[in-house]
Amino acid sequence: MVSTPLIFATRNANKVRELSAQVGDFFALKTLDDIGHSDELAEDFETLEENARQKAEFIFEKYGVNCFSEDTGLEISALEGKPGVHTAHYSGTRDNKANINKVLEQLHQNKDRTARFRTVIYLILDGKHYPFEGIVNGTIATEVSSGSEGFGYDPIFIPEGFDRTFADLPLELKKDISHRGKAVKKLIDFLKSVEDH
Repeated sequence: MVSTPLIFATRNANKVRELSAQVGDFFALKTLDDIGHSDELAEDFETLEENARQKAEFIFEKYGVNCFSEDTGLEISALEGKPGVHTAHYSGTRDNKANINKVLEQLHQNKDRTARFRTVIYLILDGKHYPFEGIVNGTIATEVSSGSEGFGYDPIFIPEGFDRTFADLPLELKKDISHRGKAVKKLIDFLKSVEDH
């Protein structure tokens, strides 16, 4: 187990839940609440990489703690990669239903429904910077799933090799195949290699 706690620089409780299930007891996952930070973190850039780095650097510089942050985008081929970096507020709000409805409206009767989720995790450990990326390919469903798992766009994203959306898949399976799960695995593998040396 990594002896030093890592701060996950997010205010998204769903993301904390997903990561907690994946990291288990390997390292002590702390949140912004644990260090008394209650404000939203700025995301001022136009790439996932830059936004993830911005959030991690802010927390590291302000609190002097080892931390990581992430930014995730849904990239839809027929929409030229949109919503991309604007995934969380594509409709102009952070309302999941409004965001999903905008995507479905824009893809109305479009036969090309290929898409991918991409996550970038940015770790700052003892002042050194390490990025990790996870990607899952798939398609956008024609209607919203009634599945209750997941969050965000999960009710309309069908991962490659499956006929159900992320919202229909159990968390235990999702963490192994999802974009965020893949990026987190790279993070854990890296931390294990650091511990071994």
